[in-house]
Amino acid sequence: MTSTEHSHGHRHDAAPGPANTVRPTRQRRAVSEVMSTFDDFRSAQEIHALLTERGEAVGLATVYRTLQLLSESGEVDMLRTEDGESAIYRRCHLAERHHHHLVCRHCGATVEVEGPAVEKWTESIAAEHGFSEIAHTLELFGTCPRCAAEAAAAGNPAGA
Repeated sequence: MTSTEHSHGHRHDAAPGPANTVRPTRQRRAVSEVMSTFDDFRSAQEIHALLTERGEAVGLATVYRTLQLLSESGEVDMLRTEDGESAIYRRCHLAERHHHHLVCRHCGATVEVEGPAVEKWTESIAAEHGFSEIAHTLELFGTCPRCAAEAAAAGNPAGA
C-alpha cells in the first residue's frame, strides 16, 4: 500500500492533482473511462457489468477498490443510498470544492448542491466540542419535479 492508496474511509477535500491522483493501471483506466460514459450514479456491480460488456477483464473486487481510491482522491463521488447500505458512484463534477447531493428516490436524478449553512453548522458544532479536522457527508433524498408530476398525473400526489 503506497501513501496514495490508503484505506481509511473519508473523502479528501483537496482538489485532484498530481499528489492526489490514483496510479493509472490498465484496470483503473478502464474503470475511469467507463465512468466518463454516464452522468448518473451507478453501483459497482453496474459499472462492472458495463466493463464486461466492453470486453474489459476487470474483476468486481478490483472495481470496488478502484472506486474507493477514485473516491478518496476526489475524482469520483460516492454516496450511500437512502437505506444506508449500498454505495453508488459517478464522476465528480465539482471536484474542486466540497458539495452535497440531492437525489430523487424514484429515478435517481441527482443535483450537486453546496450548503454554506451546513458548513458553518459543522464548524460550530466541532468548535463547541473541541474537535478539529472535521469531515462530513450529507445526502438529501426526495422526489424530483418530473417524478412528482408523473405521480400526480397517475393520481398519486405523494410521489410514491
